[in-house]
Amino acid sequence: MSKSKNILDRRKKKISIIFKSVVGIVLLLAVFSLIVSIIGYNSFTEALLSQYADGAFRTAETAAMELDTDKMEEYVQSGGVTEEYKTVLDSIERLCNSYGATFIYVIRPDLTDYGHITFLFSTINKNSNYTRYEFGYVRETTNDEYREKYRMLYEGKSERELVIRDKGYIETDTHITAMIPLKNGGKTTAILCVQHQMDIMVNVRNSYINKVFFSMIGLVIFVIVGQTIYLHTVFLRPVRKITEESSRFAKENTIPESKLTKIIRNNDEIGILADSIDNMEEKIVKYVSDLTNITAEKERIKTELSLATRIQASMLPNTFPPFPNRKEFDIYASMTPAKEVGGDFYDFFFTDDDHLCMTIADVSGKGVPAALFMMAAKIIFANYAKMGKSPSEILTAGNTAICAHNYEDMFVTVWLGILEISTGKLQAANAGHEYPAIKKAGGNFELFKDKHGFVIGGMEGMKYRQYEIQMEKGDTLFLYTDGVPEATDKNNQLFGTERMLAALNISPDGSPKQILENVRRETDRFADGVQQFDDLTMLCIRLEESS
Repeated sequence: MSKSKNILDRRKKKISIIFKSVVGIVLLLAVFSLIVSIIGYNSFTEALLSQYADGAFRTAETAAMELDTDKMEEYVQSGGVTEEYKTVLDSIERLCNSYGATFIYVIRPDLTDYGHITFLFSTINKNSNYTRYEFGYVRETTNDEYREKYRMLYEGKSERELVIRDKGYIETDTHITAMIPLKNGGKTTAILCVQHQMDIMVNVRNSYINKVFFSMIGLVIFVIVGQTIYLHTVFLRPVRKITEESSRFAKENTIPESKLTKIIRNNDEIGILADSIDNMEEKIVKYVSDLTNITAEKERIKTELSLATRIQASMLPNTFPPFPNRKEFDIYASMTPAKEVGGDFYDFFFTDDDHLCMTIADVSGKGVPAALFMMAAKIIFANYAKMGKSPSEILTAGNTAICAHNYEDMFVTVWLGILEISTGKLQAANAGHEYPAIKKAGGNFELFKDKHGFVIGGMEGMKYRQYEIQMEKGDTLFLYTDGVPEATDKNNQLFGTERMLAALNISPDGSPKQILENVRRETDRFADGVQQFDDLTMLCIRLEESS
């Protein structure tokens, strides 16, 4: 029953990771689509309104040519029954139908307060259901906006005005009205108005929104299917297989029926990790098998752990100087496990010609399980760093990967930084690790109390923040695990950060190797032969004064 429950819990975790990843991307797509829709909606509306307005004003200017503004008073006195009036009205009506306008009309507002208008000419499109106004019909001005625009035209403050009515109560549905003054001797005698319904614009705009909506639905479905398949195939399945095999081998110490490299065909650090674990398993099993027949159980275990120590040591950079052709900096590191194999590790490598990634970490626990967990974590962080991610992104992605299959509930504290060699700019993030120590040129080492995030592997969904330090020529950075300040003497007293800083400042301008040797010498002198219970790992880098 318990085994079945564990399997079910693991499946739930896997589904949860895929689900959260897909949901996150879908939400981003939804926000992106919403922004595109709003921008497109507004752009469509502005472009179509501009076209409508231009068309309406062109119609108004053409209609104005059919009117003799010098005879405006004759049109007013005609009563709308003279042959000349009817001829002009017929011309405007043909124009209204030819240009697709809803209304073309000529009005005179009440000049006292522009609160009423009198219709002189009024035409309506033959396809419209509205009724035109008869000659001389008087009605109230629609609203204050119209009243103000009439005033602007009559007082000569404007040569054209446009009213857009697409909100609130509208008598003739959504429309625009273009207005131009009719002048006689430079004085406005009437206003010519052309009204266009905006049903075509509304239909085009609605069609655009529908296309965006259905495109979004299709894209979401594609992302859900594609992202699920990608995560499972490229990342989750290989990491799960490596974790399961590491746990199995830690318990059984037997060669698996199928090697990881036959199951995992990734051509990246995950594939390298799978190959390393296959080789490690073969060497350990072969060595254990050879020793079983010739040594006692205690000797067999000792030899096995010795091999694991060498394998672990080979996973860490151990050749100094590591970059003989790079004179801009000097770097040195060391790791001394409390047992034969430990959970501490350090790493440094170039992600490109100008960026050096540095990591120091401390895995919970000791022995072989911590060492296996250490190697998996080291490869995962290196993999993400070489993808060009920032320190905060590396820790966030690494935490997600490790939490996905952390069945042993182990965790690791990590400090990770990326140094831009050409500028000295150091971007770093801290996941529950010790504060770094920094020495500025000509000064002494001091603790840099950076912002800590939660430990890696402790909780899913954690986000990590990064910070920036500007390093100058002659500056030195010292990184360490808690094995340094927590070294104990025979009275069970801790070495502490104050003694550590004092050891660093014995020769603060010395080489990184000399600085690490000073700290190690002082911790050994303090412990006075007392066996330590934690790994002691240190890394030091100094920017050289000249390159």
